[in-house]
Amino acid sequence: MFDVITIGTATRDIFLTSSLFQVVRDPKHLKKLGFAAGEAQCFALGGKIEIGKPILTTGGGATNAAVTFSRQGLKTAALIKIGGDSAASEVLAELKKENITPLAIGEKNNGTAYSTILLAPTGERTILVYRGASENLATKEIPFNKLKTRWVYVSPGKISLEVMEKIFNFLAKNKILIAFNPSKYFVGMGVGKLKPLLAKTKAVILNREEAAYLTGVDYQKEKEIFKKLDKIVGGIAVMTDGGGGVLVSDGRRLYKTGVFKEKKVVDRTGAGDAFGSGFVAGLIHRQEECKKGLCRFDNIEYAIRLGSANATSVIERIGAKAGILTKKEFNSSSRFGKLKINSTRI
Repeated sequence: MFDVITIGTATRDIFLTSSLFQVVRDPKHLKKLGFAAGEAQCFALGGKIEIGKPILTTGGGATNAAVTFSRQGLKTAALIKIGGDSAASEVLAELKKENITPLAIGEKNNGTAYSTILLAPTGERTILVYRGASENLATKEIPFNKLKTRWVYVSPGKISLEVMEKIFNFLAKNKILIAFNPSKYFVGMGVGKLKPLLAKTKAVILNREEAAYLTGVDYQKEKEIFKKLDKIVGGIAVMTDGGGGVLVSDGRRLYKTGVFKEKKVVDRTGAGDAFGSGFVAGLIHRQEECKKGLCRFDNIEYAIRLGSANATSVIERIGAKAGILTKKEFNSSSRFGKLKINSTRI
């Protein structure tokens, strides 16, 4: 029996750094060229660009989250689909190194998902993505008999809705608690298609843009967003806001906080995965304490603090996993001991 199984993507990542990767902000002109945010990462066309030493890591929502859970002392497995290449071997090797059981499905004639991250000196980045085998997970390939766990953390990438529906139905039938961090691909399907999944979740993690799109509520109307989320989510609704902090609703209270001050922003890759998995790890820790008769009333606040600390630590290092905190690092650090969290009744 596992404490948590993660389900979703696994990638081989390469980070390229250069002082010549420039971030340009010019909404007036860039939007006309198809850059919706009015921002672009640029370098000279036709030139030879000097880069720093390439950094090879692994990523993907399922493996990033799995490392958080394992480093937090939880018995962890990761259900992923990989290709028949050397990148697959590297993903598996890192999972084993992190004491994570790989429930890996191989596809010999396809490649493991791959990302090239162009990292600017400011920590902002552009990610070039090859999805590979990760999005081809089929229902018949899923080892349902091995999904013996108390929690599942789902970070689906572009796995099909049909497959995810089968997974969620199985988990709900077996009373396995579900944490759901839907990708932009899933959010783009709209609330009508996602509602059956959201109704089965114990915790759903979205960023502000995704939450606004899914609910159809203006980006700035936080309370209105949560009124809608509370109606369609079966448990806790979490909305992250980058450097602006996080808001969480358990259906009774709305919690709001900022972020821990980072020492230096090096790379924002994986910050969302770090927060989401850290938050859920916090819920699991408090759940375990309660089973031992040590119930606390600050479950949500503890989970927010762990998620926020994990995300802050991650953006201070290159790669989605290097900065993930161990349980000892979090509990012994005075730096992450306090975070001002306000809560109000809904």
